[in-house]
Formats: sequence, C-alpha cells, structure tokens
Amino acid sequence: GELEKFKKLPQPLLIVTSEFGTVSMWDWEINSFLSSNGVKVIGPTNLEKTKQACRAFALKRQLKHSKLLAYQDNPASGGGKQDAIFKRFYWWEPECIEAIEKKYGVTVVKKSFKQLGEEASAIPDEAAQKVWKQRKANTPTENLTNRAILSAVKVYMAVKRDLDADPDILAAGINCLNESMFSDTTPCLAWNFLYEDQRLVWGCEADLVSMMTKILIGKTIDVPFMMTNLYPFQMGYAALKHEHIPYFPEVEGAPENYILAAHCGYFGVVPQAFSTQWTLKKKVLAIVDDNANAIDGRFAEGDITLVKLMPPFDRWSIVEGDLPKYAQFENSDCLNGAVIRVPNGKKLVDDLVSHHYIITTGHNLNELDMVSKVFDMECVTL
Repeated sequence: GELEKFKKLPQPLLIVTSEFGTVSMWDWEINSFLSSNGVKVIGPTNLEKTKQACRAFALKRQLKHSKLLAYQDNPASGGGKQDAIFKRFYWWEPECIEAIEKKYGVTVVKKSFKQLGEEASAIPDEAAQKVWKQRKANTPTENLTNRAILSAVKVYMAVKRDLDADPDILAAGINCLNESMFSDTTPCLAWNFLYEDQRLVWGCEADLVSMMTKILIGKTIDVPFMMTNLYPFQMGYAALKHEHIPYFPEVEGAPENYILAAHCGYFGVVPQAFSTQWTLKKKVLAIVDDNANAIDGRFAEGDITLVKLMPPFDRWSIVEGDLPKYAQFENSDCLNGAVIRVPNGKKLVDDLVSHHYIITTGHNLNELDMVSKVFDMECVTL
C-alpha cells in the first residue's frame, strides 16, 4: 500500500529529513528499500549537495522554456574553412537537435552568423570604445591593436543585443572557425564578458552538445567549467601534426595516461572568473582573421573532471583526473596547453565520445551522479 503511493510520486524523490538540510542517517534503510523496489531517491549527505539537487530540479523545470542559440549559416557545406575536418560533426545534424530538444525540453534557435558579423561591423567605433573604456581596467590584453579590441567588443555588443531581446536564451555559440569568413574577429572576449555579465553559457564553434553539457554542470553543481580539445598522447602524430608541435610534453609515469588539452592556440575559452591567469592575446590559428583574438587563460592545477554528454543524451561520459602542469610550444598551435592525467588512458581513448570535452575543476563524479538522477541519465565512467 504505502510503497505504491511512493511509486506514484514524481521521481526522483529528494529525501531531506534532518535539521541540517541533509538525509537523516536513520533513513538510509528506507531509501535502500525504496531503491530496491524501483523508486528513485536522492539522499544528500551535506547541505551543499542538497542545494545542488534543488538547483538541478529548478533547471529541469527552467529548460522547458529555455533556448540554445547557434549562429551559423551553412556549416561544413564545402565552402567553409578546414572542411576536411569540419565535414560532419554531430552537433550540426537535425537528429542531434531533435534529441536534445526531446530529452531536455529546450528549444534550439539558429541565427545567421553572416548577419551577426555585418551587424557587429556596423556598430560605430565610438560606441565600442565607450564600452571598452568601462571594461579596460579589468581586462588584461597583450599585443592587440585598438582595431582588434574594438572588433571583439562589437561582437559582444551585437550578441548582447540579441540576448537582451530574448531572456530565455541560456547558452549561445558561434560557428566561429568553420565560417570564420563572416567576421573580422573571434567571439572569445564576448563569451568572457557575457559570462561575467549574466552567466551566459558559451559554445565555441556553436557545439550544442558542449553547450548542453556545460548548462547541466554550471547551473547545478556550480564549479568552474570550460571546453577544450583533447589530444591524447596515444594519438601520436595525428595529434602532433594538428597542433604543429614536435613532441608531447615530458610527464611522470606512463605517457598513455596523459592528454594535451588545447583549443585555438591556448587552453581554451576560460572566463576570468574561473582563471588563475588570464590575458586576451592575438589569434593563433591560421583559419581566423588576422585581426582576431584568443584567450590565454588557466585553471588552477590539481584535480579535474572530464565530462561530455553522449547521444541520445541519456548518458554522459565522466572521467576524474588531474591537471599537473601546463606546456608551451613556440611557433605552434599550442602556445599554452594543459597536461591532463587520467587513471586508464588506453580505456579512455577507446571510449572517448568527442574531441570536444568539458573540463571542470575538482573531482565531481559524485555530485554529477546525483544530477544524473534528476535528469534520468546514466554516468559512463572508466
């Protein structure tokens, strides 16, 4: 009788029964009984986890009237940059969008990157200079011309205009590499400003799967996160050639357990709020405009977690590791990348779900496992 009543409740059940905002130890038996009978329960063991669970439930509700915004025109159409690499990414496929919308209730909105580039260029220098004047003192730059800075600020202003017109947008991304001909800059600075302004989740290359993964992390367990490319040492020359580096960094222990993490010349787009070091510098990649910029930022060294959603988005890949150091290679596409160590590199490479992964600071498997229960997802670990 009582069990049937529990089974009819919306699940998972959040069991918070102590005065300290946690599960009471005396309820572990009941929770175990309910679980064994197919009732999904979450029994947080500290107040922070209770808050994280509450944020996850709130996000689940919020997603049903939220949007992901992607600026792109004709990705991988044969007319873009590096089409050999970009010819087929899952995040561009209609079935990917359908799967994300079906699983989370979000709406994916597409807008023209070409039009955005034109709108940004049309913003007067004086208006951009005014915005930059307010930001300049708190935004370290190196070797950037005034034109490069103003171009970057204009993209920020143009995207912000679209966001202000639609407050339901939780994340935005631009197909900034493959269709870089539509802009004289890159959106790295814009993403930094928009995260600082309104905690907008950004998507390098308009990767919707990365954007959705970041939302599920950033809006629940609230730890620093970013997206980068993974270059496992095991991939040998395929990875070295792409990054234009002669060899992998020296490491302690088995090289197969190491990955070089880099994106667009540096570690990747890291907001200042998450960084131990941060400078906006000149672009590195050949496929973007000479006027473009890139962020040289760092996470704290120490424990990290690799995370990425897996189609059809009822699972995510989660691997705990650590970031012992950064590595620099002159005249390469990796001027400052992160060295990441994982427990079982061979298994990791066999099971990798993308070249794009989200890195979070800290070991977060336990907390993400709890979030998984709210969204009815499975954690796939090493």
